[in-house]
Amino acid sequence: MPAHDKVELGGKVFTHSMVEAEGIRFHTVSGGQGFPVLLMAGFPQSWYAWRRVMPLLCEHFHVVAIDLPGQGDSDKPIDGYDTRTTGDRVHALAKTLGFERYHIGSHDIGSWVAYPFVVRFAEEVGRLVMLDANIPGVTLKSTIEVGPHNWKAWHFFFHQVADLPEILITGRERSYIEWFFQRKTYNPAGTFSQADIDEYERVYKQPGNLRGALAYYRAVLEDVEQNKSLATTKIDTPTLALGGDVGMSPDIFEAMKPLTSHIEGGIVRNCGHYMPEEQPEEIGEKMIDFFKKDENG
Repeated sequence: MPAHDKVELGGKVFTHSMVEAEGIRFHTVSGGQGFPVLLMAGFPQSWYAWRRVMPLLCEHFHVVAIDLPGQGDSDKPIDGYDTRTTGDRVHALAKTLGFERYHIGSHDIGSWVAYPFVVRFAEEVGRLVMLDANIPGVTLKSTIEVGPHNWKAWHFFFHQVADLPEILITGRERSYIEWFFQRKTYNPAGTFSQADIDEYERVYKQPGNLRGALAYYRAVLEDVEQNKSLATTKIDTPTLALGGDVGMSPDIFEAMKPLTSHIEGGIVRNCGHYMPEEQPEEIGEKMIDFFKKDENG
């Protein structure tokens, strides 16, 4: 993705940039003025997951959606995909962007990164939004029982297997991505266009991107150990936790309650796992209202 290209989203103009921090080149898409909001997405996605929410947020905030390392058009480092190391890299990016204080919006793996991040860098994060995520070692059980509803988490184990996922997925990236979108979305046809699938296929066919995506799952056991110590400290940062009623984590609000001092949230109806794309207006409105409660933001 060429740096400084413009892209129009919902009638608003955003800028693609490549920003180097701690030796990692991050792809960012930014727009709007005001208090900074950093957005992080999950699997099998990229910054593009926020494309429908960003035009709403940018009317009130300076929005920066990023591709995490190994994701989208960012660099694909050989290692360092545990959420602590990833958090350090994102923190370096925030510093490079000149952010002293900012809000975070996160979904899926983005929330894996955001949880330890906000514990470690609490003084910098004004408010945190977590969307439909299970946090390793915190709200994600170390064992997943066999049952009619637990099929949604099968890929946690598959992605941790060495080499085999690459063998089976390479050349079939589009089919693999479509499987998740078809089965974990409340209304797939009304959510993802062929052009949307094209974009996700484009980034996942790039050299190193599939390995990078899988690496986050292969670091889960390391995340679990890191988060065990963090879970003894309550999050003081005001947090909004939302789950889709047919998503991966409809109970994220209840699950995060014991871990936070100030939390709001609940369930978004007619919504699966891919919340920013499935219900962008509701998600955008809830995020704006929540962020605006911050006296500095």
